[in-house]
Amino acid sequence: MTTALDRYFAPAVAALDLRSARGQALASNVANADTPGYKARDFDFSASLGRALARGTPLQPVRTDAAHLLPASAASSTPPLLYRVPVQPSIDGNTVELDSELAAFSDNSLRFEADLTFLNGQMRLMSSAVTG
Repeated sequence: MTTALDRYFAPAVAALDLRSARGQALASNVANADTPGYKARDFDFSASLGRALARGTPLQPVRTDAAHLLPASAASSTPPLLYRVPVQPSIDGNTVELDSELAAFSDNSLRFEADLTFLNGQMRLMSSAVTG
């Protein structure tokens, strides 16, 4: 059951969840920059946010261990990771381009901060509306 408050905060919460998931994917790419055969992965943020908002519920947490329990609906809520096409492929098969990954990671971090600031503003606005 979703309330009006859930619907009010859902876009900002979904954006933060997606930014967090994208940060993990980009950090994994940076960490494996020297791993032979590693394929860089990322996802389309706009399409994933559109899907999350169309569902009307925020994204569920990602399961990092097989022993963790997940609701049945959470399996389809994580964004599908796609393989990145390199501009200049390396000889060892690694597709991570460190400069591009670091730039994408920095951009994602700045946008995460902006989304968090926006959500904080929404919460302050609600708090002032309630308390007067």
